Amino acid sequence: MISRLTAAAALATALAFPAAAQTAQAARPSLVVFITVDQLRPDYFARYERQLTGGLARLHRNGAFYANGMQDHAITETAPGHASTLSGRFPASTGIVANAYGVGDAQTPLLSGTMLGASPFRFRGSTLIDWMRIANPASRALSISRKDRGAILPLGRAKQSVFWYDYRGSFTTSTYYGDTLPAWVRAFNARRIVQGMAGRDWAPLLPVREYPEPDTVAAESRSPIERGRHEPAFPHRVPADPDSAAKYFTEFPFMDQLTADAAITGLRAMQLGRGGQPDLLAVSFSTTDAVGHRYGPDSREIHDQVLRLDRTLGAFIDSVYAQVDSSRVIFALTADHGVASFPEVAVPARAAEYHVSLDTIVTAMRAELGSGVNPAAFESDDGILFVRPELLPRGVNPDSLADAFGRRARRVRGVRRVDRIADLWRLAPAALERDEIARRWVHMIPRDQPIPVVVTLEPGRVWGPGTYAQHGAPHAYDVHVPIIFYGPAFRPGRHDDEIRVVDIAPTLAAILGVRPTEALDGRVVTSALR
Repeated sequence: MISRLTAAAALATALAFPAAAQTAQAARPSLVVFITVDQLRPDYFARYERQLTGGLARLHRNGAFYANGMQDHAITETAPGHASTLSGRFPASTGIVANAYGVGDAQTPLLSGTMLGASPFRFRGSTLIDWMRIANPASRALSISRKDRGAILPLGRAKQSVFWYDYRGSFTTSTYYGDTLPAWVRAFNARRIVQGMAGRDWAPLLPVREYPEPDTVAAESRSPIERGRHEPAFPHRVPADPDSAAKYFTEFPFMDQLTADAAITGLRAMQLGRGGQPDLLAVSFSTTDAVGHRYGPDSREIHDQVLRLDRTLGAFIDSVYAQVDSSRVIFALTADHGVASFPEVAVPARAAEYHVSLDTIVTAMRAELGSGVNPAAFESDDGILFVRPELLPRGVNPDSLADAFGRRARRVRGVRRVDRIADLWRLAPAALERDEIARRWVHMIPRDQPIPVVVTLEPGRVWGPGTYAQHGAPHAYDVHVPIIFYGPAFRPGRHDDEIRVVDIAPTLAAILGVRPTEALDGRVVTSALR
């Protein structure tokens, strides 16, 4: 089992860096390529192994592959997961506790597009690129994703080159990073690649007989995103109208190819990995998440998406090697979270009861506080209760309010446990070793957040009535992710021992010979080192 590093353990990790770095001293990398695949479950590798022939196959078979990697925190969403990847720290340290409290920032508008501005203003602490620049100020980073949080959070607060998709068919950034787009981004956007793909069909990559999954299930048929646009069965067509094509392009495998092409264009334009310093390229591929949400992890669509991602990554790796000597490049790949099956697929006869909500409790308790109460004073989201005493009516005791909420939540069908977070913080390390749910909540919640109560559902239960596959729970299907290290610094082989995503950054730092600037929750994965 795994628990948080104590201060002594963190010090021991730091002291171990010089010895670990000596392992790779002979060929110090000039480029680190860090890949996050949003919602990639580790069981997909075994499920589709016979059909994988590209980049996923290369990394899986020739890298140090950890099938039991984990995002060891409770709210397994995109923002917390990406914030932990290259920081080596849990959300309790990074301050990124949920998507809703991620990177949205009205004070840093986008340079183009109409979406909300974004920045890492909530992120706390440092990441790998900060440690790299302290060792060598010339080190640079490029981070690209379909999602703003997928691009921003792996670099933390670093003001490097960070770009994401703006739903108008192009990549953008916010004023946090600069006041103009670089020439290479403008030239890439001017190609209008997305608009040129309007009307294109997404059909299965392989003959239909190679897909054992049904083409359509009831849950995906009822998806509100599907309704009125196209059928849930193959083929799926990009809208013919160029503006609609740009808006919905994120739901097609072609989005990953666009992201890879943009990353390689930036790598070439910035000449990363070709100077005297090590550089970082971070790419987050988001289509597996979009397809997984809509069609579920048991669908023909997710099967085909993973196969297409495999081909995309194969070409991407080849393109990286065309720019930088392969003996000087190291890769790491992981995911920000997994995903649960549709209740309608996993337990069709009982699906309705597997959708759980605490909204009626919150509504009733707000009404009891008075009609004029600020909704932000008392709200529940993703299994966490926010109580902000400064917004409560005079005379209301926040602890009593939290206790009352907990009592009512425990009576809701599908709720597995309700905990006072202060009680979990008081648990001894040995108790956290034994209680993985408690441990993941301790890893999740910063001590200065107004979150007195956390709620955990039973496995397979999901929040709300949504007809899309969900993630966000502290259970195995959401926390288990693949972790792969690949390149000359690493020893190929399959490992079944548990490691954590927070172990990636200290391991890469050890290979680079750079030292983290703060105590980490992760450790160097010495079994991966050559």
